[in-house]
Formats: sequence, C-alpha cells, structure tokens
Amino acid sequence: MYSEDDLVPISALQHILFCERQYALIYIEQVWEENRFTAEGKVLHERVDVERHESRRLFRQEYGMAVRSLERGLIGKCDLVEIYLAPGEIVAQAVPIEFKRGRNKEEDVDRVQLCAQAFCLEEMFGITVADGQLYYLQEHRRTTVNLGGELRAKTMELIARIQQLQSSGITPPAIYQKRKCDRCSLLEVCMPKSAGSGGKEVDRFVRSQVRAARGEPSQS
Repeated sequence: MYSEDDLVPISALQHILFCERQYALIYIEQVWEENRFTAEGKVLHERVDVERHESRRLFRQEYGMAVRSLERGLIGKCDLVEIYLAPGEIVAQAVPIEFKRGRNKEEDVDRVQLCAQAFCLEEMFGITVADGQLYYLQEHRRTTVNLGGELRAKTMELIARIQQLQSSGITPPAIYQKRKCDRCSLLEVCMPKSAGSGGKEVDRFVRSQVRAARGEPSQS
C-alpha cells in the first residue's frame, strides 16, 4: 500500500508515455507552458470537470469524480463515471468516461489514463471495470476501450517508471523528435535541438553556454 505522499497523478501517465522529459519538466521541475492544444484541452475539461451528479433509480452519472488507489499508487479525477447499481444501492458496474479534444489516437496516451481510472474505481467499489469510454470532441461520439491485460500491464509499467524518475529527481536528456517536439508546449523550455542534438546531456549544454558567456574557447 502506498502513502498519500507517494501517489502518482493519473494525468502524469499520458505525459510520460508521450515523452519522459516532458513528464520530468512538469512534475519534477514544476515547469509548464500553455499552447493552443493545452489551452483547448483545459477549456474542455473545465466545462466537464464540475463536480455534480445525475441519477435515476439504479443509474448515476458522477462528473468530476475524485478517485484514488492506495494499492496501485494513483490519485486523480474522472471526467465522468457512469455507475449502475444493484438493489440495495450496491455498485454493480462503473464505467469511466474521459473527454478529449481532437480525434482518436493510435497511441495509448489516452487509454492508459482511462485504465488508471479503472484501477481506482475497482479498489473503491470492489468491482472489476472491464471497459471505459473516450469521447473525442472532433468526432462527437464515444469510443469503447477494453481495459484488458496488455493495457493494464503497460499502465503499471508507466506507474513504476514515474515512481523511479520521481525518486531519482533526474530529468532525462532532451532528444529531438520533430513530430512530437514541434507540437509540445514545452518546446522553448526543453530546447531539444540545442540541449539534445548529438546526444549531449543537459549539463554539458549548460557548461558550453557558460564558457561562451565568459569568452572561453569551446571544448571538442
């Protein structure tokens, strides 16, 4: 069982799967910059993540539901959870639903986040959460995601990697990848072309900049 101080934010999973350096800059170094994509996502979630609930006799919709798992080491919030009740107000089924801007992605960046929410719901309600759903704004429809073995294993690996990086306190070096980096809100902070080209470590880059500022010759 994990302590409250060791819980991993569910939102961190999509960051570390997208880029380990991006995760470390945000969650270890506490750096954040907005761009159009992050701003649109923020507006979408502000519209959805208002704590409220709607219910019928054996069905409830919980918006902005806080969740956690001390067994898995997770904490976060679900955009929407649809809860189906058995007689006696016992939770028989819970379906996490995550709202995203854009369209469905081939990568698992959104699916691992949904899987982590399922881990929390399973522990909180003592049930198995077999499926979740993603709602993409540009598609205007829900996509059902099977939360099976491979996705669960991948999600647990990412949680372990986050805990490892958080414990070390070390930010991974920059590696420029055009498709990812040019869309990242942290591009100007990360400086992957300068700090990462040729496999240079960040501290090596910083030393070279200090030497240049002092008028010292560069080292080969």
